[in-house]
Amino acid sequence: MCNEFQRNKQLQDAIEAFDRRGLARFRWRQGLVSNLGPQPSIRIRDSAFVVRLAEGMLEGAVLTWAWPGPRGASVFNFRSEGRDFSRSDRVLVLADGFFEYTAPRAAGVKLKDRHLFTRAGEDWFWIAGLVQDGCFSLLTTAPGPDIAPYHDRQIVTFAPQAGMDWLTLSRPQRELLAPTPAGGLVARTLRCDGVEMG
Repeated sequence: MCNEFQRNKQLQDAIEAFDRRGLARFRWRQGLVSNLGPQPSIRIRDSAFVVRLAEGMLEGAVLTWAWPGPRGASVFNFRSEGRDFSRSDRVLVLADGFFEYTAPRAAGVKLKDRHLFTRAGEDWFWIAGLVQDGCFSLLTTAPGPDIAPYHDRQIVTFAPQAGMDWLTLSRPQRELLAPTPAGGLVARTLRCDGVEMG
């Protein structure tokens, strides 16, 4: 499952893009402005930028990824199937890529192969998230055809305009929290059999 994603886009550029794309107006929660620079590697328990819908506006905040689970392990991914999120604190997590790791084929190589996934035709996208105890987790679903060769689960991603449907639940949750259709994600291998691909 996803345990690393990236946001290389400057937050100010992303916020300006919200307006250009006709999304709801943006404001920072309680006037907060933070972490404006890129984050090329966001890992579990790091902080990241999220938005929620508040009084008809996109409200930005910086929250920690993964809440503590009942047995001590961090809940960084949350299975979406069979659940009702209508009363949950739903958020969108801004990203422009996420990583999956696979076992190398070469004998004796210990470093896992590393693959970067981006959304086809978009320079940024949303990941569906939930907030609990002041932290967020990423929602997962069955893998679409672009992810299936790499992992048996995938995070739920939305194109920029489609993310609003998650915040408003203007479409059925089963439809929203579905695997990405074929060709929706682009994979690029960054490390293979211990060799960095550049």
